Amino acid sequence: MLKKRYLEEKITSDLSRKMVFLGGPRQVGKTTLAKKIGMESYSKKFTYLNWDNIEDKKTIIKSVHNPEAKLVIFDEIHKYKNWKNYIKGRFDKSKEDFDIIVTGSARLDLYKRGGDSMLGRYYYFRLHPFSVAEVLKRDNIIEPFREISFLEESKETSKTFKNLMNFSGFPEPFISKKEETLRRWHNQRIEKIVKDDIRDTENIQDISSMEVLVSLLPEKIGSQFSLNSLREDLLVSHKTISSWMDIFERFYYLFRISAFADKRIKSIRKEKKVYLWDWTEVDSSSARLENIVASHLLKLCHFLYDAKGYKAELFFLRDRDGHEVDFLVAVDRKPWITVEVKSSDQEISKNLLYFGRKLKIPFKYQVVDVEGVDFLKDDVRVMSANKFLSGLV
Repeated sequence: MLKKRYLEEKITSDLSRKMVFLGGPRQVGKTTLAKKIGMESYSKKFTYLNWDNIEDKKTIIKSVHNPEAKLVIFDEIHKYKNWKNYIKGRFDKSKEDFDIIVTGSARLDLYKRGGDSMLGRYYYFRLHPFSVAEVLKRDNIIEPFREISFLEESKETSKTFKNLMNFSGFPEPFISKKEETLRRWHNQRIEKIVKDDIRDTENIQDISSMEVLVSLLPEKIGSQFSLNSLREDLLVSHKTISSWMDIFERFYYLFRISAFADKRIKSIRKEKKVYLWDWTEVDSSSARLENIVASHLLKLCHFLYDAKGYKAELFFLRDRDGHEVDFLVAVDRKPWITVEVKSSDQEISKNLLYFGRKLKIPFKYQVVDVEGVDFLKDDVRVMSANKFLSGLV
């Protein structure tokens, strides 16, 4: 199975200069990766402290650990009210003695706000689930505005894509490849997110209604997302629903993308599109396909931003005249790649051509869930999903 995660080398390199904050969904492999770095790059001379463990919590508060440790891993410490000042103090006092990794299943870049700033003291990475390229151990070299190099389609690329579609990119269900494991993992993960992670750090009065919201979200994937319709279903205020959605995004349960705004098109900016970090919660095959492509493109954007420093962002395209394309990757707000996802339709999307011409987008792809497809027509490359995803991160 996978021996090295795609962020491992970059994190190890960055630790020689600053702290590393490692965020990402629950059970995506953050702790495993941090400990692996401790085992291999620090010759097992590391200390792991989890805020959820009572004994570790005492050790953290007392600011003591194994004096021989050259790396200290703080897990879920964002649940500690004064964690920002605590980590800042430990780093400023002991940065010559040991390195620091902070991991958490919430967005640490948001939780740092307020109190003393840690600006300039850390690098922030977001760890994503396994992707086609990562499972195939492809270290693709990707530079913005250059054409992506794709693997030749094979039984291996096809099998990898199908396994990810069916069992997610989270390590436990993906490695198991059993439906029963996936179902049980789903139940435990959602319960942990809502009843443990969120309840520990957020002031939520109506947990039961929040759980109902979780059950409704998979049906909304890929479509225009209306908070008002959910408000009516749950009988809570628009402000409450909006707050809950922010929380779910902060805890890596879902992510939202906005419409790309540009003076060359009459953009519709109000509604966002919603996707889940675990696409296997989505029952509709077409919506799941769109979700897995969205997840791979987001992983690309986050890698380019976190590891390479490019301001890469994921959008969708929609204007007031009804033209719409599923995804646009932009760097420094300049369009680079646009992607339309189709279950099987290989006829060139007119909307791809329309936005490609209006925004002068260099690379246009139509991705289909049909094997053996790869052709160029009208400057649009139509390609099998497994091949397209193999070229990403």
